[in-house]
Amino acid sequence: MTMKRHRLAEQRAARGYSQEEFADLLRVATSTVVRWENGKAAPRPFQRPRIAGLLEVTTSELDAMLTSGPRPVSGPETPETLLDPGDADDMKRRDVLGLLAVTGALVTLPGLDAEAAVRAETASALAETGPELNRALWRTFSLAESKQDVYPLVRSQLGRLAKGLEEPQTETSHRRLCTMVGDLYQIAGEVFFDGNRYTEAAHCYTVAASAAKEAGDFDLWACAMTRHAFIELYERRFAVAAPILSAASRVSGRGDGQLSTRYWVAAVQAEAYAGLGDLDSCKRALDQAEEVHALGGVIQNGGWLRFDGSRLAEERGTCYLQLGRPDLAEQALTAALEQPLSSRRRGAVLAELAALGAQRGDVEQVMQYSSTALALAGQTGSGYIGKKLEGLQKRLAPLMSDARVSELHHRIAALSAAA
Repeated sequence: MTMKRHRLAEQRAARGYSQEEFADLLRVATSTVVRWENGKAAPRPFQRPRIAGLLEVTTSELDAMLTSGPRPVSGPETPETLLDPGDADDMKRRDVLGLLAVTGALVTLPGLDAEAAVRAETASALAETGPELNRALWRTFSLAESKQDVYPLVRSQLGRLAKGLEEPQTETSHRRLCTMVGDLYQIAGEVFFDGNRYTEAAHCYTVAASAAKEAGDFDLWACAMTRHAFIELYERRFAVAAPILSAASRVSGRGDGQLSTRYWVAAVQAEAYAGLGDLDSCKRALDQAEEVHALGGVIQNGGWLRFDGSRLAEERGTCYLQLGRPDLAEQALTAALEQPLSSRRRGAVLAELAALGAQRGDVEQVMQYSSTALALAGQTGSGYIGKKLEGLQKRLAPLMSDARVSELHHRIAALSAAA
């Protein structure tokens, strides 16, 4: 039995908000606020700093409102049994890590001989229908405002794949299933990566690369390695990312020359070179990535390979910002904003333009771009935007005498703590 959160409702009313007004300010449905106050659901971590701000309480005080309520005057005790979000996240991670262990073992097992193949109907059926399900998941992932919402769908498909791998398989079905594993675990890795769960993402990409290798799909293999390198880039471990990308480049060179894989690897390599302070190598890699525009026909699949060169402006901006070239960075980032961008990508570009303002000591530019980036981070729950804002936060120290910058620093810190 759940317990109503009377203190939460009372604090909302004390601040003068109806449930409808409170929901509008948080960009959620009124029914969501009702469920929060009835104890049937809990706000997600990224929503809590905004809720605390509207209620004029600290995040610790908000947590107390969410985890306890006044005891009934009479009758038996009815302690609240809602699962703490942190526990739910931990269970989710352990669940996927368990599947990773199973899948990682099964993809290395050989297929069956002809006699056993007659019993391979389940695996064969999954190998035929699974690719379309994976493509649908990638479409859902790309359109989702909050990437974490895609997790239940991915988890369901992961379970089906693990079960399929346990069934008898022909060599052909085994290779197809390995291709699906290499595909699906990259989606799973993306979900964890966007939530700043880098260790879990790295595990997913490792299994994806191993499965792609078993399937003999060099492009799929190179993409899994490149995504793995992204983790090191966002942890600013550029020297660790560089050899992973070098290997990915060699693997992609054995793939389909009509696909954009090798050009995407080059674009990511440019970020590693920028982090290492190598301007010349960075420019060469970016120029190589630009060659994607010379390809014709179908160059990407919208799933594990989505590079078509449309992001090169923002990627150039990221590189030049890292290299301390504000002139080149601003030109590239401004060009990126003129393109149609998802909320996630727009928030990241705005955060980098704010960081550019901090690099120049321009408080007005910092505030102009950071407020929208913060709003988009809260709206989407994206760790991708959050990581860009953390990069901005590190550049704010020389400007902290300005009260607006000090407040911005605290808001970014609250966002990071919630994530």
